[in-house]
Amino acid sequence: MDYRPLGRTGLNVSSLCLGTMTWGEQNTEAEGHAQMDLALDRGVNFFDTAELYPIPRNPETQGRTERIIGTWMKQRGTRDKIVLATKVVGRSDATWFRKDGSESRLTRAQIEEAIDQSLRNLQTDYVDLYQVHWPDRNTTGFGANPTRWNDPEPAGDENSIESTLEVLGDLVKAGKVRHVGISNESAWGTMQYLKASDMRGLPRVASIQNAYSLVNRTFETALAEIAVREDVGLLAYSALAQGYLTGKYRDGALPQGARKTLFNMMQRYERPGASEAINDYVDLAREAGLDPAMMAIAFAQSRSFVTSVILGATRREQLEVDLDAADLILSDDVLKRIDEIHQCRGNPCP
Repeated sequence: MDYRPLGRTGLNVSSLCLGTMTWGEQNTEAEGHAQMDLALDRGVNFFDTAELYPIPRNPETQGRTERIIGTWMKQRGTRDKIVLATKVVGRSDATWFRKDGSESRLTRAQIEEAIDQSLRNLQTDYVDLYQVHWPDRNTTGFGANPTRWNDPEPAGDENSIESTLEVLGDLVKAGKVRHVGISNESAWGTMQYLKASDMRGLPRVASIQNAYSLVNRTFETALAEIAVREDVGLLAYSALAQGYLTGKYRDGALPQGARKTLFNMMQRYERPGASEAINDYVDLAREAGLDPAMMAIAFAQSRSFVTSVILGATRREQLEVDLDAADLILSDDVLKRIDEIHQCRGNPCP
C-alpha cells in the first residue's frame, strides 16, 4: 500500500480509502465491521463516511453508517489506527437532518449540530477530516463538473464560503475537527476556500472529494492543476462508475443485490455514449489480461493529483479485488490505449 500526504496536514493516508455508504442499507453492521477489519489488515488507514449515509438517503436510515463505524472502533479499539473522515450536508430541501426540521443549510448552528451528532454516532471526540459534502450555493450539478453551464439562480439565503470556513475553523479550535476538506466542489469554489484561508488565517482545505473515473475525467480540466499546485489532493469517488466499469451491468444485466437492481439509481452512467465508452474500457482490460475493476482503480490511483481512491463494495470478494489494485501498475501501452479511448469517447458521465 502506498501512503500519500493529505494536503499540508502532516498526515499520510493510504492511496486506497475505504468508502462506507452502503453500510446500514445494503450491508449489515456485521458486514461493515468485516470490511473494516479486512481493509485495516490490508494497510488501509483512511476511512470515509458522511452524516447522510447510507445511500440512498432516507430519514429512517440516516446516520446508521456512522454508528456502525462507531461500534467497530469501540469494540476493536482502533480509533488511533485510522484517519477518519466524515461530511456535513450542503444545501438541501431535506428536513430530517436537523432536529428542528429545517432545510439543510451551512449555517453555524447547523454545522455545529451536525458535527456534534456525528461525534456521538462515531463514539469519538474528534474527526481527522471534516468535509463539506456539497456547496451551500446553487451550483450546476452535484458532480461539480458538468459539461455545460446552466445559469443556476443564486440562493437568496446563501451562506458564503468564508462564513462556512469560519465555523469550521472554530471546530478545529475546539478540538472536534483536526483538518477540513471539501467535496463536489468547483475550481472557483476551491480557490475561494484557499483565498479565505490565506486572507483570514482560517484552516486550509486539505482535500477535495469529487467524482473521477475513466468515464468522467472532467476533474482534469481545471481542478487537477489546483490540486497539484495548491496541495489539495483529490479523494476520487466513483472510480468504478458505481460498478459499471466492472462490466457487471453490461448489455442491461441486473445482478441480484446490486445497487442498480435494488434502487434503479445511477442514471449518471446511462447517458448517451456511456455504454460504448464503458464497453471499450472493459474490453481493453480483458484484452490486457486485467480485471476491469482493478484497471479502473489503478488508473485513478496513478494520477499525480490523486491523494486517495475511495473504494465501495457490498461483498467481501469485491473489496478484496479492489484492494488488490493497490499493487497494480498499468503499463505504458495500457495507459496509451486508455487515452486513445478517452480521445474518442470523452466524458460521457460527468
